[in-house]
Amino acid sequence: MTIDWRYRIEQDLGILSVAGYLGPDAVRRFAGAVGWVLARGTGPVIVDLSELRSWSTEGQLAITNAAVRLAATGRSLELAAIPADGSLVPAGDCPDIPVHADLAAALVAHRTPGADGDDPARGRHEWRTTGWPTTDRAGE
Repeated sequence: MTIDWRYRIEQDLGILSVAGYLGPDAVRRFAGAVGWVLARGTGPVIVDLSELRSWSTEGQLAITNAAVRLAATGRSLELAAIPADGSLVPAGDCPDIPVHADLAAALVAHRTPGADGDDPARGRHEWRTTGWPTTDRAGE
């Protein structure tokens, strides 16, 4: 079993949504998604796990490796909606990984004053795996 992913850029914020099971068979695909993120964005990255069914120890390690890769380029990684079956325990040399209850809370944490009137589609780009549905699951 593997994962599907979608990456969106909204203004200077990257949102990497992951669906499926982040286990040993999906780690390479997740690392590839992080490579996509590194090549196409510049700001902080929120990894939205609201569609993730579960993750293994290898999947959690893939998350911490992503945080290290992003930090090496001056970018940060945050998590939204971690699976209920566990919490992320990053390695000792891993950068701090803020965890938000859900994607909405993560977006609120990055909202800039006066941006409420901005066009939400302005500056938005999106890429996804072929398995990701064309309609938004979260109703955004």
